[in-house]
Amino acid sequence: MNRVFAILNFLGIAALAVLCAAQWQTNSRLENSLDHLQRQNADQANQIADQSKTLKQNAEDLTDLRQRLATSESDLVAMAAERARLKAENVQLKSALDQWMAAVKDRDAALKQARDVVQSLAAQRDNAIQKFNDLADKYNSLVKQMQNSK
Repeated sequence: MNRVFAILNFLGIAALAVLCAAQWQTNSRLENSLDHLQRQNADQANQIADQSKTLKQNAEDLTDLRQRLATSESDLVAMAAERARLKAENVQLKSALDQWMAAVKDRDAALKQARDVVQSLAAQRDNAIQKFNDLADKYNSLVKQMQNSK
């Protein structure tokens, strides 16, 4: 019976050794798996932190772009109003230029007419002076004749 206990004790120790080896192998595999999962978890946490940072920067950029877009749209509206004002001013200036050009044509015509009148009057004056000179010559010659005949 002692021998049976010794054999049973030996078999129990052997079974316990096999069980411990199997448990040790399972624990090693689980430990390796745990290490791998912890590294994977840390990598994913870093990726999430990087993506969070990128999302935050993108949100700030989006806000900035929206603000710039709003500013650009208001500038566009202001420029459209300025363009409309300049178009109206352009129409007014063209109208004023057309009126000025018509006035210059009228002035040129009036100057040409006045020049023709002045030339005509100068010719008439020259004619009148010539007639006066001729008359004065005749008068002088008559006066000389009368003085000579006296």
